[in-house]
Amino acid sequence: MTIVDYTALAIFALLWAGFNWATDGQRLFKRVSLTRLMNEQRRKWIRNSLSRDLKMIDTQIIAGLQAGTAFFASTTIFALGGCFALLGATDQVEAIFNDLPFVFHGSRSGFELKVGGLICLFGYAFFKFGWSYRLFNYCSILMGGIPMMGDAARDPEAAKRAAERAADLNIMAAKHFNAGLRTIFLSIGYLGWFISPYVLIVLTTFVIFVLLRRQFFSEARATLLEDTNP
Repeated sequence: MTIVDYTALAIFALLWAGFNWATDGQRLFKRVSLTRLMNEQRRKWIRNSLSRDLKMIDTQIIAGLQAGTAFFASTTIFALGGCFALLGATDQVEAIFNDLPFVFHGSRSGFELKVGGLICLFGYAFFKFGWSYRLFNYCSILMGGIPMMGDAARDPEAAKRAAERAADLNIMAAKHFNAGLRTIFLSIGYLGWFISPYVLIVLTTFVIFVLLRRQFFSEARATLLEDTNP
């Protein structure tokens, strides 16, 4: 580990934290992020369920969200297995890297440290996806507890509270899912560290640029803004 390595890791962490801050809690360039716009759509969806007795539509939507979450959770498990296999083949991998041009040649312990960091990233993503899956499951239960139209008309305040609880849990589940997905995306930038700390900085910056564009300047965001204020 050199000063450049520590600097690259610090930039990696700062870019990650800054992106989370910009998309989840704050505005960037006075623009609302796609994530926050989708959170409002989630809330509208569940509020609309108060106006229909057929809740099977809502549970099917949540089942689809759970299926996507389970897919990424299982993917991170395979990635973790690949990382541990990589630790067992350190000599072979180092031999391959030594034959490649423009690759920073570090020590064996340095390589194992980088793989360990990759394991931490995928482990973090797995726990995020796993908790998101559980929260979507809880949300489906709360959706089942939302009163039917007749009961909602008799006690509208209680019905609204039930819908808001389900919406809050749905948004929490989406937040953890997005955190896991960002980790997967940023792991692509992290892979550049195996070549050089400079490549780590460049790739991470590129990934953050792509994610920021999707959050603040994408066609998907423009579509959601058609009937709202920016």
